[in-house]
Amino acid sequence: MATESKVTTGLPKTDANKPRLHFDIYAILEGSQELYLGHEVQVNVNLVEIVKLSTKDGKEIEKCYISPTKRRGVERRCLLWSPVKSGELLGDKQNCGIPKTCAEPTCPICATFGALDPGKRTLIGRVTHGGGVAIQEIYPVEKQRAMHPALLVNRNDETPTPFRREYNQPGILYPVYNHALSITDQDFSSVAYAFLDSLPRIGSGNPKGIAIAETDDRTPLLVLDRYLSPRGKRPIVSPSETDPQKAINDFLYLALYPETNFTNHIQEAHFDRWIGNEALAKLQEYSAIFVDTVLQA
Repeated sequence: MATESKVTTGLPKTDANKPRLHFDIYAILEGSQELYLGHEVQVNVNLVEIVKLSTKDGKEIEKCYISPTKRRGVERRCLLWSPVKSGELLGDKQNCGIPKTCAEPTCPICATFGALDPGKRTLIGRVTHGGGVAIQEIYPVEKQRAMHPALLVNRNDETPTPFRREYNQPGILYPVYNHALSITDQDFSSVAYAFLDSLPRIGSGNPKGIAIAETDDRTPLLVLDRYLSPRGKRPIVSPSETDPQKAINDFLYLALYPETNFTNHIQEAHFDRWIGNEALAKLQEYSAIFVDTVLQA
């Protein structure tokens, strides 16, 4: 008779003082300048990533795209390169990098973002990324640039070589989402730090940087959920939407549902949702925990 085998998650056990919960970050980001998010090279032109889709009315369109995998890579690097109190970087302190990760369950990077130490250990990432499809149907612009002199290696001439590159135009809105599964508040502190610290560093080459978009009354288009029981509606903008104002209205409607009046904090049984400035303050609070307990410990 076969013996039943027990399969475990491999996660360290916590207690009632450090419960595991689910966290979601929803945001609409805005490009404050042209952005190059590299995809491939075609006939000496560096192309940005584009997605093709069919709208609800059957129209075929193309949109600029911030790939979730690109955001994830930037966030992981922000953690690896974060400075610790000893004067080294967190990646060096943990002996953790890319592609060689440490895959230690106690690593503040690998514990949430996952890792692979071939033949030895695998940690399943519990932070997933989504979204990134632009709202406006604005096609990228191709511009000519000159190679930076610092890139000239073993060349007889010092004349920078011109090349052409596509850019996502300024002012495009990108709905993005981060979801964290069964992690503690301490674990989420690294996720919050990485999300906020990555914003000015998103982009391939230069220029870099993107910001959390705001409404006319300066409310950040940002939502943070902390829960065991999923409630309300998920503020996810349809990729078919091309009207930025309607997309913002839909985002806020879904964030507030079923509330009839705007509130910054929705609290129900086993569910908390922070919206706008409250969400930003809460993320910054978690980020400060990461700095105090990991970087300055």
